Amino acid sequence: MSLKDHLYELRNRLGLAILSILLGGVFGFLWFMWDIGPIPSLSKVLLGPYCELPSDVRFSPNEKCQLFQTKPFEAFMVNFKVGIAAGMVVTAPLWLYQLWAFITPGLYARERKFAYIFVFFASILFAAGAVLAFLVIPQGLEVLVSFGGDAFITALNATDYISFVLVMLLIFGVSFEMPLLVIMLNLVGVLPYENLKRWRRGIIFGLFIFAAFATPGTDPVSMIALSVAMTVLFELAVQVARINDKRKAKREAAENQGLSDDEASKLDLGGAAVEPSKPLAELGKDFDDVT
Repeated sequence: MSLKDHLYELRNRLGLAILSILLGGVFGFLWFMWDIGPIPSLSKVLLGPYCELPSDVRFSPNEKCQLFQTKPFEAFMVNFKVGIAAGMVVTAPLWLYQLWAFITPGLYARERKFAYIFVFFASILFAAGAVLAFLVIPQGLEVLVSFGGDAFITALNATDYISFVLVMLLIFGVSFEMPLLVIMLNLVGVLPYENLKRWRRGIIFGLFIFAAFATPGTDPVSMIALSVAMTVLFELAVQVARINDKRKAKREAAENQGLSDDEASKLDLGGAAVEPSKPLAELGKDFDDVT
């Protein structure tokens, strides 16, 4: 394909991806307000951590668990934001397929296999991080609202609370991708196990520092949960790197078995057949007018 055709394809792929996200946003917008059979609405799911706060520290003038709307159309904008986020998750297979269909013609079969594996484990790790964030948000909120004692009562507005929850889910989900990145760098030979072993203490210390600055609530519960989880995942990645390097060393030793230090390893000098070149008149048909 010419450069012009590649740009046309990119435009079409991006258009279909954006259209799928918008359709998912409409679905998420409606899901925010209504239940889907046994599945509760998004508003109930997101309000869950806030409603788990003790009733004596949460402001409930009508004895209901509700957020404050302090600006006109604030509820609409919150619904729109959550709907788009939920739509991106629900329609992820559609818009990810469009991106994949654009880049896959330039990949070898082995590279496509690694990409499938990477996307599969990346999705699982992101979901695991989001679930952990949702589990620690109630405890983190309880710690944060307890600092004022009896002098304060919690009355969160919708925008601040929903943004806090979404950022927590995003940070935990993205942070859980770290071990996958370590393993991929080890597989391509950029980050061997010996370096990871030598840098282990410094990296773990850096993970705790990252968790302290990354968590938006600055509460000790979410910081400790994120740092401990990332440390465990990093240690698993280190062990995977150790096994991979050990297998790689055995494979290389078997290939060079019986060779002295001054003897070169065997090379395959048999070249593949080369197809005859096309005449210039035929080659000109493969280029457009600009080329």
